[in-house]
Amino acid sequence: MVSSEHKSPIDPTPEERRKILAIAGLELKTGLASGAGQAGGSKIFRRVMAGIALIIPAALFAVIFFLGAYAWKAIGFNGIRFLGTINWSLGNLYGNGVVSHGYKIEPGANYGILAFIVGTLASSLLAIVFAVPVSIGTALFLAEKAPTKLRPILSMVVELVAVVPSVVFGLWGIYVLVPLIAHVIGPAMTALFGFIPFFNMHNSSGSGYGLLAAGIILALMITPIIATTLYDALVQVPKELRESAFALGATHFEVVTKTMLPTARVTLIGGIVLALGRALGETMAVLMVSGGGLNYLPDTIFTPISTMASFILSQLDSALQDPTDMAVKSLAEIALVLFVITVAVNAAARLLVRGSRNVGQ
Repeated sequence: MVSSEHKSPIDPTPEERRKILAIAGLELKTGLASGAGQAGGSKIFRRVMAGIALIIPAALFAVIFFLGAYAWKAIGFNGIRFLGTINWSLGNLYGNGVVSHGYKIEPGANYGILAFIVGTLASSLLAIVFAVPVSIGTALFLAEKAPTKLRPILSMVVELVAVVPSVVFGLWGIYVLVPLIAHVIGPAMTALFGFIPFFNMHNSSGSGYGLLAAGIILALMITPIIATTLYDALVQVPKELRESAFALGATHFEVVTKTMLPTARVTLIGGIVLALGRALGETMAVLMVSGGGLNYLPDTIFTPISTMASFILSQLDSALQDPTDMAVKSLAEIALVLFVITVAVNAAARLLVRGSRNVGQ
């Protein structure tokens, strides 16, 4: 009798079927274990990367916490008048400490930093005014007019200026720039614009040290930052965009001003903000050429000034002689104010960049 069940020659036997199922089960377990291992490794990797990424903000908050905690005594003593007065005096460091407003200070000590805030902002803004046109011209020359073979060399030279130590700029300022301002630039500006009191050299000491010297030194230091940032953006402008503008009959000047620069606008603003941050915090070079003005506001572009960073450096040694520590803690409060100003400038710049992007869209 022939069985009604037809068995295909390729059908596995029961023994082969058991082996196949066993192998499949083993592969499934291996795959699950491998997947679990990959998931665990990915989780560890994410945690390690998150920890590394948190190092910088953690360090930033640690600095803020230190400054705030160390300067807390000075903040309590100085109050809001710290920002609005221009009288800074360490007092009699050899006298007996007195108690004022519940805090022990040296006799005659008073701390007001309005003059230093004005000096910092004025010198930094003056540097930006000088640096931006030069930086844009330099970047455009490198991107558009520089010979192809010389372009990398010229670009490298511009970048090298950014790494020159600030003390070198300061020495150059003392021996070259300051005499030039005192004997050439200052008299020339006075002859041309002397009817404006702010540009009249006769209303200042005329030594050459002051706001103008600090602004020029800072401009030299930040120009490479803006120029290289803008140059990198200009060379990334699509060739099709430039060629389309030329095809529509635009001149080279119109291509640059109406196509390339607007395309790189956001990058330019970012470079200016980066440079402004450098200018606000620069210390040594500014200290060497600013003149060390104290307890007055600059009334001319030639008036000696002090910036917050340079003043901290110049006064630190004397402040350490204060047995009450109020002078050092007040210097720490200046550093805290400088930090807040820098953060505020960067925040405003981010809003400006975001607005520029929206306009561009």
